[in-house]
Amino acid sequence: MATEYVHVVDEPFRRELTALINRHSKENGSNTPDVQLAYYLVRCLELFDETVRFREAWYGRNPDQGPGA
Repeated sequence: MATEYVHVVDEPFRRELTALINRHSKENGSNTPDVQLAYYLVRCLELFDETVRFREAWYGRNPDQGPGA
């Protein structure tokens, strides 16, 4: 079965994260390939960003405005 990624944002970051996971053998705990763990973590970061934008819009603030602005 071929892996098809739906969304790829920062490919260099994902590759570096994959290498970091592999270098520290962090895939061993779940017996999950490092590339899949990196993909999962990148998606978590994307979802967190989306959630923060939703929260800011909920409070009537500009979701694209930086902290303290």
